[in-house]
Amino acid sequence: MGSWRFLARSLFKMSSHNPLMRLEQRAAEADQIIEYLKQQVQLLKEKAIIQASVREEKKLMVENAKLKNDIEELKKQLLEKEKKRGGDTNVKCISKPTPPKPSGPSASPAAAVQCAPPKDESKKKKPEKKAGEKAEKKQAAPSQEDAKVDVSRLDMRVGRIITAEKHPDADSLYVEQVDVGEASPRTVVSGLVKHIPLDQMQNRMAVLMCNLKPAKMRGVVSQAMVMCASSPDKVEILDPPSGAIPGDRVTFQGFPGEPDKELNPKKKVWEQIQPDLRTDGQCVATYKGAAFEVAGKGVCKAQTMGNSEIK
Repeated sequence: MGSWRFLARSLFKMSSHNPLMRLEQRAAEADQIIEYLKQQVQLLKEKAIIQASVREEKKLMVENAKLKNDIEELKKQLLEKEKKRGGDTNVKCISKPTPPKPSGPSASPAAAVQCAPPKDESKKKKPEKKAGEKAEKKQAAPSQEDAKVDVSRLDMRVGRIITAEKHPDADSLYVEQVDVGEASPRTVVSGLVKHIPLDQMQNRMAVLMCNLKPAKMRGVVSQAMVMCASSPDKVEILDPPSGAIPGDRVTFQGFPGEPDKELNPKKKVWEQIQPDLRTDGQCVATYKGAAFEVAGKGVCKAQTMGNSEIK
């Protein structure tokens, strides 16, 4: 009987302590949950700050691009005014030595020799030089026309589409601001509205051809072209290799050479090269079998479109 009473008392004590232990465990768990929630709130705050700074950066880059364009236009205007002023000063220089000074008859011929005659001689000599230069250019022109037309003449670069928005006057066009490794972004107009959602155009890497002659599309000047795998039903923007950065040159093994500064539309260089641009069976972008390659980083590819033309 004594042993049974002892066991009953010990069980009673244990049962009386269990609620306290449970409360302590729950309190510890609650502290852990509160600490975790604090960490999540802090992370959300930091993420919001980063997103806000990225938006400001994008706005500033677009504004900088607009300012640069304004500055370039002002420079052109100033150069034209300087040229006009330069022409006026030449006329004045020729007219000044004509009146002789009464004090020394030899002074006026000297002045005339210093101003008017040298300019007259230079004017006579310049046409001779220009004629020689034109003859040389005529001889050089056929060699440029006969030069081999291949993909090395295209200025292909990795770029990052910073922002994209729908063209204000065309339902099928996007207007993008693209970083191609230059001081300011380029404006690019692309007919991709029907193929790629607007949210997928934001802050994405791409391959761009940068030496097409700028062309106005519905009032907006496009300064490059986004390269895409294309079929009648589907279009995919080419992806550069992982690790590529804006401005990286896209090259082609077996086709060395420097690209043209700007393709002459009359020579139809792009039209001759484009039919040989295709993705292969592994979706790798190629020219006559040579991959679009960024040195030391890899090749450019479409996401799913193999054996498709590129344009």
